[in-house]
Order: sequence, then C-alpha cells, then structure tokens
Amino acid sequence: MDLNKALIIGNVTRDPEQRTTPQGQTVCSFGVATNLIWNNSSGQRQEKVEFHNVVAWRKLAEICAQYLKKGSKVYIEGRIQTRTWDDQNGVKRNRTEIIADNMILLDRKAPAGQAAAKEEVKSDDFSQPEPASGPTVTEINVDDIPF
Repeated sequence: MDLNKALIIGNVTRDPEQRTTPQGQTVCSFGVATNLIWNNSSGQRQEKVEFHNVVAWRKLAEICAQYLKKGSKVYIEGRIQTRTWDDQNGVKRNRTEIIADNMILLDRKAPAGQAAAKEEVKSDDFSQPEPASGPTVTEINVDDIPF
C-alpha cells in the first residue's frame, strides 16, 4: 500500500495567483510557510522555516483566491507532486508542490471587509450536490492541536 499525503498548518507567504488553463480549468497557486521551533542542547531557542508551494484546482482554486491573503493562517491537506520541465535555456528544472484537496481558513479575526473566516473546503465537495440542510463544518482550533 502507498500513501502520499501532506498536512500543513502555516501562514500564506504571498497573495494567491488565480489563472485559467487553455482547457478552461481554474488553478490557483500560493506559498505557505511552516515553522519548527526547538531548544538546542545548550537551551537556546532555534527556529527553522520551511516554504511550501501549494496548487489548488477548480472550485477550491476560486475559493483560495477569494479568501486567502498574505499572512493568513491556513490548514492545507493534499498530496505531494514534483513537476519537471526544461526552461528556455534547455536547463532541466523541477518544482515540488502540494496539490490541495482540502483547505481550512484558521484566521482568528476576519480581514477588513470580510466575514469571519473559519471555513473548511474540500475539493471533493464540489463533485456532489450539497444536501438540503447544508454542509457540516468542523472547526480546528489551533490552540487544541497537541503539537
């Protein structure tokens, strides 16, 4: 059995860029930074930042472009994918990305002009009609995460 799953909670590093492919698919890309903080052997606080490239497709892409802004706290769930291509000079390039399947806005306060943002959005939610009573939203409080 194989598993390719990425789960990150971090801050958006740049405003999302929304585009449309020639086939008409909506795609949105943005960056997320995650921090690792620890104390070294001498007791000094250390910090390491990892930067992640995130790509969302279809309706999830539209929602990411609409609600995410630089500095937003966000939970992203998806799979890791590496693309390889040749650049204009013929140099082989690659880029590792998280292809988002699920996004939850974690901001405690709403940005100016927007409603409070704690909303879960899954890419598979858009392939089926919504139930008449509306979707159930599970909130994740950052303070409740044990790590």
